[in-house]
Amino acid sequence: MSGRIGKKFIELQRRKEKALVVYLTAGDPDLETTYRLILELEKSGVDILEIGVPFSDPTADGPIIQAACLRALRRGTTLSNILHMVKSIRKVSQIPVVLFGYYNPIFSFGNQAFAREAKLAGVDGILVVDLPPEESQELRQYTDREGLDFISLIAPTTDEDRIKKISKNSTGFLYYISVTGVTGTATPRPGDIKKDVERIRDITPLPLVVGFGISTPRQAREIAFYANGVVIGSAFVKMIEEHTGNIDLEKSVSSYAEDIKMAL
Repeated sequence: MSGRIGKKFIELQRRKEKALVVYLTAGDPDLETTYRLILELEKSGVDILEIGVPFSDPTADGPIIQAACLRALRRGTTLSNILHMVKSIRKVSQIPVVLFGYYNPIFSFGNQAFAREAKLAGVDGILVVDLPPEESQELRQYTDREGLDFISLIAPTTDEDRIKKISKNSTGFLYYISVTGVTGTATPRPGDIKKDVERIRDITPLPLVVGFGISTPRQAREIAFYANGVVIGSAFVKMIEEHTGNIDLEKSVSSYAEDIKMAL
């Protein structure tokens, strides 16, 4: 594995740690705060950042992230100024960055231009929720050329043939959705995750992280035992919403991240 994402998983394996991947909606409450939170989260032990590109119809997300997307859009957050923020982060940090979102903003930006600008900004990978393997080539012909990892989702309902197809065409890592439904609305069951992770492990050597519904250090520890790491999004987004405008925002988010990372 090459690139910042691959090197991070190798480093974690050497240290016998599991990855803490954190999702933030860019621009909620504003891009300046997102920038400060990213740097604070890195200090707190977060291994990989998923930066959510706000979209008006985030169909895979639950009410917490939906609301965050709307707040960010009302603040004027765009894909262009998110890339500018990533470029600023790269001046002071080498934390792996994945842009997480939907195809419409990328398509509107222009596939070739997006791939070029994302690479120049310092983005490491992309996860496009609504772009299945059968339709991804129109974007990947540009992002692959730029060396951007193309990260894919696998659900509990994904059958073996589909897992083979998805994993064959993915790079960076695979994101296993631990529950059916949208983000932040159900609690994952470790027993079910163990069975599905073992099934995926038989097919691909790519690192596998588990997300959706994880919010406590205990959950993170139990689930990461079977995988290479966990993704936590809605819990962080909710905390940011609750503490926006308070002087303890960064401290609260940082402390929560430290507790999760300690469990991993």
